[in-house]
Amino acid sequence: MEKVRAGKVKRYVGIFVALGIVVFGYLLFGPPELLAKSEAPIFCGGCHTLEQQYEAWSHAGAHSRKLCVDCHLPNQNTAMHYVWKSIDGIKDLTLFYTGLTSGTPKLSSNGAEVLQTNCIRCHESAVEFIGQERKCWECHRRLQHRRTGAMATL
Repeated sequence: MEKVRAGKVKRYVGIFVALGIVVFGYLLFGPPELLAKSEAPIFCGGCHTLEQQYEAWSHAGAHSRKLCVDCHLPNQNTAMHYVWKSIDGIKDLTLFYTGLTSGTPKLSSNGAEVLQTNCIRCHESAVEFIGQERKCWECHRRLQHRRTGAMATL
């Protein structure tokens, strides 16, 4: 009798754990439509604190054909991309809906590292012979999403 009861408990615990994993995965990645929508720049620009950055990006020449996630999330492997997308998304949503956002978004040190890695990944042949100690956006100021056009040149 005791073994039967222990077997039922294990089965229920297994079902509960499996259900928890499914629910957690759904919350982490969301439905497929949400995942696709959240990759689009209009989704990022929908936050009122990012309107200025979205507007600057849309006039940024060749980079306006890139998605926000192409530059701002790790792209070395898919798993790392979606883990950081989830972490950043939860953080951004929490800050936005609790009203804790500052007026102008700031790039974190981790964000700067990811951004620099992605710049080098895309422009590898152009930067292989130059020093990579400086951040790309220190010279290429248009990439800061603050100014565009002729006023953004050096």
